[in-house]
Amino acid sequence: MSETWAPDDRRQLATIARNITTRYFALAVEMILGFVMLPFNLRHLGQEAYGLWTLTASLTIHFSVLDLGLGGALVKFMAQYRAHRDTRALNEIASTLFFLFAAIGVVSYAVAVGLAFNLDHIFRITAAQAHTGQWILLIIGLNVALNFPFSVFGGVISGFQRNDANNFVAIVTSAMVALANAAVLLAGHGVVMLVAATTTVRIVAYFMYRRNAYRIYPPLSIRWSLFRRDRLREVAGFSVYTSIIDWANKLNYQLDAIVIGAFMGSAPVAVWAVADRIISGTQRLTNQLNAVLFPVIVDSDTTQRTERLQKLLVEGTRLSLAMVVPIAVMLILLAQPLVRAWVGVKMLGSVPVIQILAVAVTLRVGNATSTTLLKGAGCVRYLAFVNIITGLVNLALSALLVKSLGLVGVAIGTLIPVAFASMFVLFPAACRRVGLPTMRVARRAVWPAFWPAVIVAACLTPFRGISSGTLLAVLIEATVAVAAYLALFFVIAVGRPDRAHYVAKAMELIGRRRTLAPAA
Repeated sequence: MSETWAPDDRRQLATIARNITTRYFALAVEMILGFVMLPFNLRHLGQEAYGLWTLTASLTIHFSVLDLGLGGALVKFMAQYRAHRDTRALNEIASTLFFLFAAIGVVSYAVAVGLAFNLDHIFRITAAQAHTGQWILLIIGLNVALNFPFSVFGGVISGFQRNDANNFVAIVTSAMVALANAAVLLAGHGVVMLVAATTTVRIVAYFMYRRNAYRIYPPLSIRWSLFRRDRLREVAGFSVYTSIIDWANKLNYQLDAIVIGAFMGSAPVAVWAVADRIISGTQRLTNQLNAVLFPVIVDSDTTQRTERLQKLLVEGTRLSLAMVVPIAVMLILLAQPLVRAWVGVKMLGSVPVIQILAVAVTLRVGNATSTTLLKGAGCVRYLAFVNIITGLVNLALSALLVKSLGLVGVAIGTLIPVAFASMFVLFPAACRRVGLPTMRVARRAVWPAFWPAVIVAACLTPFRGISSGTLLAVLIEATVAVAAYLALFFVIAVGRPDRAHYVAKAMELIGRRRTLAPAA
């Protein structure tokens, strides 16, 4: 029980490494399958049907705001009371949120039903498209409704810093969803049957998450008798602000398809979806470190370890930028041959969108450690206020610019407020929270990750047109450039002390694994 209840600093690095490694494996599987399935689905469904699927599904993405930020708060309080070894508090919070989420799930499905029968009043679509969209939304809405209560089990696992268990389930689920997808379309069925099959797989996966939660935390007990109003008030004091953050994230990053559908119809949504798939994949691929750090930050703040928070801010920001910057530079320079080779010339309208959003995702991921720290170390109210203002400005600019600039205007409307908030508001606030000068953190974390990209971009620009136009050629060119960036970063940019620190930690992990293997 010592591993379950008492976070051990000697194990902390191994825990983070295990969670990140398995998460990246899960993401690799998901992204590779998504990369293959997108053109497959476009080819079998057609642009109109695929755009309708994307547009209709985008409505359900926003249903997550109905959790009122309680999902993020659940992870926070699981980590907090785990540090205090309080079994009763853990079970009371889990039970309270489970039954509350069950009620929210019922409400969410009622909303989905209402939207399903009014799609032709929301989007510029035909009557036949509206009928198909109804079935899509009713099926996906069921998955969303069940996700609310079952998310409690995922929150328990995350709060106990055992994300690796969730990641293995995610790997199996991604593979099964892709198989179901391919089987349905190859059998000649349409988009409604496709959504039904893939949704069934995802619902089955919820029971696997439930099983993991009871295995990782055996004393877990979900009972109505443990529902407590005072626990709800305690969690709500934090969740009200995380809900605002969630709403703001929807405005900033997930409402664009709605704006495009309302002003331009369903076909341009498919073009946007190509860019969104690449950018969201980049964001997810490069931001997993900060998701894993959240319970660590909560634990450090609970035990008042300011020095540890300082270290997390500097190293988290530096490593986050080192992961996202080279990929963003490659997307900016190679977007056109990538899109041409991947989905064809009909989707080249996504190229400028990819280039603009690549800058936005760099700022978002690079600043993610700052936002995670503010959220987990007592500044969630400030973070919520900044995020909601950013989201509202994003929505207003996107709606204004889409009329004159189309998809590019929506992308610019996203970039401007995100850039301002990241560079001039949130990053300085995180530095103040841990008691470090902003310029010192920028010098130690931002500059080492930035200047190698300038050199690589300057070297790549004259040669970006030499590729044969195949997807393999584009990927090889990008891989060589990313490898050159990483070599500059680790060999020169980070400096000798930090490089020695990273090597020592890597050797520590390797040594621990070699020690544990014979014991196992």
